[in-house]
Amino acid sequence: MHKLFINFNKSYYSVRGKVLYDILTEFGIPMKLLRLIKMCVTEKYNRARVGKHLSDTYPTGIYLKQGDALSPLLFNFVLENAIRVVQENQDGLKLDGTHQLLIFANDANMLVGSVYNIKENTETLLVCSKETGLEVSVDVTKYMIMSRDQNAGRSHNIKIDNSSFERVKDFKCLGKP
Repeated sequence: MHKLFINFNKSYYSVRGKVLYDILTEFGIPMKLLRLIKMCVTEKYNRARVGKHLSDTYPTGIYLKQGDALSPLLFNFVLENAIRVVQENQDGLKLDGTHQLLIFANDANMLVGSVYNIKENTETLLVCSKETGLEVSVDVTKYMIMSRDQNAGRSHNIKIDNSSFERVKDFKCLGKP
């Protein structure tokens, strides 16, 4: 079994607004809610305090902001869209009749049966992710082979779409180091 532990860089900050609205429309979100969401994520202003002085307000250009109650929900729609694209094209490991692409927060864990399938499915995920503005963190993303044969794929990294992902014997996902 081949596993790729994928981490997305600055996931909330990189989602493109136009793409987000297109994805929400595809999921059938009513136009009234889309307008409210657009208002919430684009009409954001900040102020800075320096000592006892408070600055004037200034707009922020970030669509999904860390700590905003809507951000995780909207980010899940973006990831769900990417997952669906991968699953449409996926030819890989099925456990209990379903393809295995596990998502938690801004991390994905892809399980497949061969190097060929992991490369193909990851390329599909990378293309779909780039369209939405998401970028894979090459330094944090790791590749693992689980096999009874201890020499299987021995210390070979995996190269996908001009990125080389380090092969590891074990992996502990605790977010970015």
